[in-house]
Amino acid sequence: MARYEFKLPDIGEGIAEAEIVTWHVKVGDVIGEDQQLADMMTDKATVEMESPVAGKVVELAGEVGDQVPIGSVLVVIETAGADRSAKTAADSEDERPLGDGAVQATPAMAEEIPTAAAEDQSPLPPAGGEGAGLSKAAREKQTVPPPAPPASGRGEQVLASPAVRARARDLGIDLAEVKAAAERIRHSDLDAYLLYNGGTVSARGSAPRADETIKVVGLRRKIAENMAEAKRRIPHFTLVEEFDVTDLEDMRAMMNRDRGDNPKLTVLPFLISAMARALPDFPMLNATYDDEANVINRVGALNLGMATQTPNGLMVPVIRNAQSMSVWQLAGEILRLAEAARSGKASREELSGSSITLSSLGPMGGIASTPVINRPEVAIIAVNKVEEKVVVVDGEIEVAKRMNLSLSCDHRVVDGWDAASFMQALKTYIENPLRLLSA
Repeated sequence: MARYEFKLPDIGEGIAEAEIVTWHVKVGDVIGEDQQLADMMTDKATVEMESPVAGKVVELAGEVGDQVPIGSVLVVIETAGADRSAKTAADSEDERPLGDGAVQATPAMAEEIPTAAAEDQSPLPPAGGEGAGLSKAAREKQTVPPPAPPASGRGEQVLASPAVRARARDLGIDLAEVKAAAERIRHSDLDAYLLYNGGTVSARGSAPRADETIKVVGLRRKIAENMAEAKRRIPHFTLVEEFDVTDLEDMRAMMNRDRGDNPKLTVLPFLISAMARALPDFPMLNATYDDEANVINRVGALNLGMATQTPNGLMVPVIRNAQSMSVWQLAGEILRLAEAARSGKASREELSGSSITLSSLGPMGGIASTPVINRPEVAIIAVNKVEEKVVVVDGEIEVAKRMNLSLSCDHRVVDGWDAASFMQALKTYIENPLRLLSA
């Protein structure tokens, strides 16, 4: 047996170390070539590490959350071949991960790595015989017998509507045990069953979950650090203003009906367009604050950060020069950046350099919120849900669509008067949406 030391390769310019986010193997595991070993996170991206050899895992570099220097041993693997622990620096460079975590194979390594075609070679059935012309997956599927039909609890089919069946599932009731007063089981039969059983049937899912201890690592750790630093160093204040979006929603619906190949419009492109028109008169909000150098940087362009929920946590891709885009262009850019963030393909440039941030939870946005500023910015706007409300307009009762916007500001830089004035400027555009479509 021989030992193979897999060293953490250079995974980006200027990167000195990477954090262990997830181990996909443990000591004692027997692994195959190209099997995923670990997810490593830098300040730029998360990279998947794959094993270039098959064997048994005998050592791991550390625990989840530990930092591993570039070039140090990440995993030691016991292999059946010759000892490969004395690999040169040139060998390590040949195993540098690609953007998706795959290993860049050299001509020498190509002889060792079987191709997908070779792995899929399997004897074909005789020409014209059973299964001839079928793919491997289809041939394998032929050998799998169909599942047996579920047996009825009382040897006959239970008659009940879909609603009754769904309620029975939620209550954990076996319909085969319920006596029907008529031809089929009804809700009243379920009520009688519950009453007869003394209410002892528990709702499905009512059992408590097992206790868990989760280590805060990777992106979640960075989010926690950034949020704590923002609250610790920035004196926040939040202003909430109500907007009438009845006309805006009507215009949005009309534009969506005739959008052609354009992406569907949400309220966000209109709000960004309104911000782009209002912010030039309030430059202290479209700014960053270097509190160590005691310098405020007022940004001329609107480089808007879009708070985006991803499977790994909150990320903020940036729409650059949003002031030069139409609502259709903004809608397309929102979709593109959100997908890049969620799939982990957003570049470092797309995740940095914002001058003010917009956060939206869509229909779940609540009535009001107090968003935390994305440091070193000095302001963030949260979009709350649109609701129909009964309002009084000029002494008359009307039903209107209303939406609250929440603006959090750094009180060291932004005064309350400026924040309120900015919200009123936004109100002018949002409640008169045709102004957003003019040049």
